[in-house]
Amino acid sequence: MRKAIFHISKMDCPSEEQMIRMKLSDYDSIQHLDFEIQDRKLTVMHLGNSTEILNLLEELKLDTKLVSESKTTESINYSTDSKKERKLLWAVLLINFSFFVIEILFGWISKSMGLVADSLDMLADSIVYALSLMAVGQSAIRKKNVAKWSGYFQLLLALIGLVEVIRRFIGSEEMPVFQTMIIISFLALIANGLSLYLIQKSKSKEAHMQASAIFTSNDIIINISVIVAGTLVYFTSSQIPDLAIGSIVFLIVIQGAFRILKLAK
Repeated sequence: MRKAIFHISKMDCPSEEQMIRMKLSDYDSIQHLDFEIQDRKLTVMHLGNSTEILNLLEELKLDTKLVSESKTTESINYSTDSKKERKLLWAVLLINFSFFVIEILFGWISKSMGLVADSLDMLADSIVYALSLMAVGQSAIRKKNVAKWSGYFQLLLALIGLVEVIRRFIGSEEMPVFQTMIIISFLALIANGLSLYLIQKSKSKEAHMQASAIFTSNDIIINISVIVAGTLVYFTSSQIPDLAIGSIVFLIVIQGAFRILKLAK
């Protein structure tokens, strides 16, 4: 058994972890992958050639370096809490998807592009969590197909959103309902806070759990931004703050969609 440690500079969320897992899924000599998202570190227990694994990882363009490699007699520690963690991630997935539906509905009703954009960010999270929760034993081809269509769907919605932002900026539209923006975003903030609490309460050191915590923390920042935008709409009597935050979040969603599409390669 060989132990190879890689430093992956651009590995900072669940989508990169999934890209790596799928990229290495057909490399039969790999026995175990241990991700440390916060340290950008991947430890691979394998029976093959570390250079071949490095070459595969470099194809993802995540700035990967082989830090060390050595022979080892370490036993592989498979988690015994996977069922519990899967249930927790299902709960987080349901929370995110529920608020995707709520935010996109009230976003269109209140004419707030900030809420609509935030809803797509919730959808992006749901897609990543769903991909992470796909049953073990599913073929790599099927996972890649799911990733491909999910990425294209997310990208299409985000591009439509950006076109709508431009249309509203050029044309004359009714002011977004700032009360709805603030109330729904505050509820989404509570939902993401609950998700983060559940993840942190699990005290799991598993990579996908740590990555989920990072993802959810970023969502909380976006929720607060939409609340601030709603407040600025009230004080300025202008739709510009809503369009501005909507544009920023749509661009974040587009970036996330391209990350997901990399899973299909």
